[in-house]
Amino acid sequence: MTIVNFTPWIALMGGACIGAGALLLLLAAGKIAGISGIVAGIGTQADKGWRVAFVLGLVLVPAVLFASGQIAVPELTSISVFKLALAGLLVGIGTRLGNGCTSGHGICGIGRFSWRSLVATLVFMAAGIATVTVLGLGV
Repeated sequence: MTIVNFTPWIALMGGACIGAGALLLLLAAGKIAGISGIVAGIGTQADKGWRVAFVLGLVLVPAVLFASGQIAVPELTSISVFKLALAGLLVGIGTRLGNGCTSGHGICGIGRFSWRSLVATLVFMAAGIATVTVLGLGV
């Protein structure tokens, strides 16, 4: 297996920025930066402003980077829109069943030393590895 575009320092900086953002949200607002909880709270919580801003940032920043040519748009020609929509639906169902998503459990939960989040993250990782192995999607 050949690793292409191995960028450990960029990945480390990205992870540090995500962790710093999650910590800032926790310290400043007492909120957990789990995406599924943030999105679910837009329709039900009174504090919609920061939630909408958070989700817009998740969408707009990559859009600006794609438009400026800073990052390349990945080619998804082999994946149908139906499969992408189905995958998104299954991820949404999984986050509801698991009481959170990878960002909530993996980044915030483990950072708060939550055993439940550690187990959930291990299950996420094992399921991802099994899926890639069974479907032959590995490099």
